[in-house]
Amino acid sequence: MKGQEFVDLLAQHRYDFFAWVPCSLLEGILSALATRPRLPSLPATREDAAVGCAAGTWLAGGRPAVLMQNSGLGTGLTALASLSLMYRLPCLLVVTWRGFRGEDAPEHLLMGDISPRLLELAGIPHRALSAVSVEEDLAWATREAFGREVPVALLVPPGVLESEHAQNNDRDWDRAGTRLPSAIPAGHGRGEARGARAQIDDPDRDRELVPRMSRYEALATVIRCLGDEPVIHANGHICRESFAVADRPQNFYMLGSMGLASSIGLGVALTRPGRKAVIFDGDGNLLMNLGGLAMAGGLGPKNVVHFVFDNEAYGSTGDQPSLSREVRLDRLATAAGYPWVRAVTEPGPLEAAAREALDADGPAFLLVKVTPESRAVPRIPYPPTVIRDRFRAALGAG
Repeated sequence: MKGQEFVDLLAQHRYDFFAWVPCSLLEGILSALATRPRLPSLPATREDAAVGCAAGTWLAGGRPAVLMQNSGLGTGLTALASLSLMYRLPCLLVVTWRGFRGEDAPEHLLMGDISPRLLELAGIPHRALSAVSVEEDLAWATREAFGREVPVALLVPPGVLESEHAQNNDRDWDRAGTRLPSAIPAGHGRGEARGARAQIDDPDRDRELVPRMSRYEALATVIRCLGDEPVIHANGHICRESFAVADRPQNFYMLGSMGLASSIGLGVALTRPGRKAVIFDGDGNLLMNLGGLAMAGGLGPKNVVHFVFDNEAYGSTGDQPSLSREVRLDRLATAAGYPWVRAVTEPGPLEAAAREALDADGPAFLLVKVTPESRAVPRIPYPPTVIRDRFRAALGAG
């Protein structure tokens, strides 16, 4: 089957958002998606980041698919286990089966052998896509995913989808490997973001950042500035302290999947371009998924507002030092292409900067330096599916 035909089938099953990490066996599908502006696709930096974006898409009312090579199953399993499966977030996984029947380059043989068993071990329904039953297999996967509210995988052996490399050497790919302006929903203004990036005047670039507020105090200050914006919370103390300040149905509390707050928030933002999507991140979380900065900065959605509460420590595990003691996270955001970047250390300037960030054409990034102390607050009392359902209802998605 040609890539265009498979994408037609995906569209018939109402898939409307695609996050992918490339594989030569996916070449025809990715080529077809690049010509479909109404089927937005996102080049993810890693498979777990793609799973995070798909989670945000479904939470916001979309119907996502993740395209990856089976070598990325190991990278994506943690996100699938502690995000997609724990919260019961449906998603179609189209996974190319490199190393099928022991026939491939050496680096693919082990993963080719164990891919079905990995999916079985994780409890992810799956079947091998067959050239004679593609329509039936895709219909089954869609029923399973959205009927049972779980990720479902189609393993794609070599030869099922035609490679289009020989016929498409003259494709008009841009530097990112896809036609990003047509892959982003209308209203995101990637070109404007790139233009603004070159004119950033960062008044905080050279000054030393000495925090004069706790994270709890900083969270309380930012939360006062919010309206009805959805907020994706990084896991750990950020969730718990924010809950203690003000529980909101618009809050998605992450109980696992460290590092993926920015990816989930990006999925929400791209699915709901008319609504601000706020991310409450931590320094350890951000450092675990620096590719999330490149994804948001490169795609340039104007409705992303990214707060990073940086205490230079891993607070949930004993205050071990994080590398944000040595690396300015706001400078990384600037380098990644965020057009609005600021850093604050005190409550008064934080409130003013938070309100400006929420009004800015983003993606906006506000580094909030806080002291290492944590407030004694309880864990989130809601089961994962309750967190999910409240959040979707608040977004009008469920």
